[in-house]
Amino acid sequence: MFKRVRYLFVKELIQVLRDKRLRITLVIPPLFQLIIFGYAANLDVKNIYTAFRDLDQTVDSRDLIARFGSSKYFDIVSFPQTPKEIEDFIKKGNIIMSIEIPSGFSKKLKKGETADVQILLDGTESNTAMIALGYVNRILSEYSTVAFIKRLNQEGMIGFEEAGVELAHRTWFNPNFESRYFYVPGVIASIAFLLPIILTAQAIVREREIGTLEQIMVTPIRPWELVLGKTVPFALIGLLDVIMIALIGVLWFEVPLRGNPLILFLGNVLFLMSSVGVGLFISTVSSTQQQAQISTFLFMMPAFILSGFAFPLENMPQWIQYITYINPLRYFLIIVRGVFLKGIGLDILWPQMLALAVLGGFMILLSSLRFQKRLK
Repeated sequence: MFKRVRYLFVKELIQVLRDKRLRITLVIPPLFQLIIFGYAANLDVKNIYTAFRDLDQTVDSRDLIARFGSSKYFDIVSFPQTPKEIEDFIKKGNIIMSIEIPSGFSKKLKKGETADVQILLDGTESNTAMIALGYVNRILSEYSTVAFIKRLNQEGMIGFEEAGVELAHRTWFNPNFESRYFYVPGVIASIAFLLPIILTAQAIVREREIGTLEQIMVTPIRPWELVLGKTVPFALIGLLDVIMIALIGVLWFEVPLRGNPLILFLGNVLFLMSSVGVGLFISTVSSTQQQAQISTFLFMMPAFILSGFAFPLENMPQWIQYITYINPLRYFLIIVRGVFLKGIGLDILWPQMLALAVLGGFMILLSSLRFQKRLK
């Protein structure tokens, strides 16, 4: 029994390693994806191209401009003279934000009145615009506080600069807010999901296309042995790719692995059950390799969007959040980021492990039954 599975297992590994293009596919795309997300994908909003139109031309207005210029978040690139210039800059994409300081700005501050500052934002990138507006509010708040204390000191009220509330914050797990800490573990999960699905679906459909699947079925091998021999090799390849990406993430990108690697390994094995199960299911609804590729793409896009890989699940409509509970990638992302960044163990991650075991077992069972029916 297991001898037949072993022979089929070895056959699949030889077939994969014999194909030069497939060998390249197993290594280059995961590395490329890791490099892109490790270096290029960045949630940090810095160097915001900003224009200033200073109609006041006073010491106070220049002091405000200097505060923006000394910030790492803003890059002052222009000082337009007319509203038309500002409009052209925003339309061409030369600036993201324009700040206009009106005439009389300094006089109002000295009188203790509220001085208005106009901010124009390019809202085509809504996330960047919202974050930039938050940075502006922070700088203006600090500037207003300093101006208020200065005016009180001029009126003889001393000591107010010592009063107030000082925020002492401490960020756990990612103190420097490094985006790669968020993305690199996500790449590990995506590789563990994508490769086994593609390899399993393509291998079985390829056997059907060239007619060797029927030749295998006339041998004494049982259908469940065929399923096992076809899926285990690709699960093993996916596991090896995950180990490779994890090592590069830790050693090259310096993403901390604070938890137990064995827990990560266990979660990966349970997750691979779902991956090969999906690949096996796709093979039962596809007659050609092109159909398998299209089906894989149609499945992967919603799976990634509904996993929390890039978009917070909490921001989605409630009915969509319910759909994400049947997405195995959602649970594995929690496990990967929890083990890497938080160092948590099974006492916290057991619900995700249980969900992966249930979903994986269901997918393997459903796909195997459909696969056997398709063979008959």
